[in-house]
Amino acid sequence: MSTARCLRSVPAACLLRRADGRVRSAASARFLCVAADSQKDLGGMVKKDKVVVFMKGTPAQPMCGFSNAVVQILRMHGVDQYAAYNVLEDQELREGVKLFSNWPTIPQVYFNGEFVGGCDILLQMHQNGDLVEELKKLGIRSALLDTDEESK
Repeated sequence: MSTARCLRSVPAACLLRRADGRVRSAASARFLCVAADSQKDLGGMVKKDKVVVFMKGTPAQPMCGFSNAVVQILRMHGVDQYAAYNVLEDQELREGVKLFSNWPTIPQVYFNGEFVGGCDILLQMHQNGDLVEELKKLGIRSALLDTDEESK
């Protein structure tokens, strides 16, 4: 049994006494252990597909505005083949991906295993045209290029 599993199943392990004598929740320590165990899993998850999104909800039913915005941006570019992981179904995944990326918020977007950013970054890339170029590097032609050509 791994340390992370022990910490999850033993409530007494959820408190830590600091050197100064104060007691604090071990939630962050617990998730660090979980993250250490799952770093390989997360590394594999983000490399499994060209585009990976950790989000609240699913592409068909986003459960927050930021996740919905990421889905809509990808949809505008014609990106419909991507892995989406609903962090609301798995608290360990939700916290683990934040540690993995060193990014505190959800959604999180990865291209070819590399962390791109959250909703704000993807929106900025969409607005300034960088997203079209990044998708091209992945071998994905943005549907917005077709729209631009049709309007000429």
